[in-house]
Amino acid sequence: MPDLQEKACRIRLLLFDVDGVLTDGVVTVHADGSESKGFHIRDGAAIVWAQRAGIPVGLVSARASGATTQRAAQLAIRIVAQGVPTKLAAYEQIVRDAAIEDSAVAYMGDDLLDLPVIARAGLSGAPADAAAEVRQAVDWVSSQPGGRGAAREFIELVLRARGLWDRVTGDYFARS
Repeated sequence: MPDLQEKACRIRLLLFDVDGVLTDGVVTVHADGSESKGFHIRDGAAIVWAQRAGIPVGLVSARASGATTQRAAQLAIRIVAQGVPTKLAAYEQIVRDAAIEDSAVAYMGDDLLDLPVIARAGLSGAPADAAAEVRQAVDWVSSQPGGRGAAREFIELVLRARGLWDRVTGDYFARS
């Protein structure tokens, strides 16, 4: 069985659940029916870095949300599957469209409905506060909770394994 580093080296696509992974799982519903949620800026920065390094990023969410649509647009995320009946069906369509194998996909989820995708992805991760069953099923667990840098840690893991981290950080050191 491949080790974590080997699995991470193969990744060509990063997919994330939204609520509980890119957010802390709290959805605030306002009196007018609109909603809001918080996204960690460092997770967003890492998503941009991954895309600049040539690794596409996508979102898979069982819930449709205007806030998710807005955040995806801000980060230029083109792969967005929201309000899907099953995450596995959305995952399978994304993988088909990308014409890649499961072993080239990394997925981070936090709850039971993520388990079917976790079982298929080549590399799986979870935030520190994910459901116990999810933490037991994944290849890697972040030291951070959802919405507080867990996605960034996962992205860094992949970028480092792929030998892309120095290129990402070098851009900043070159500017100083």
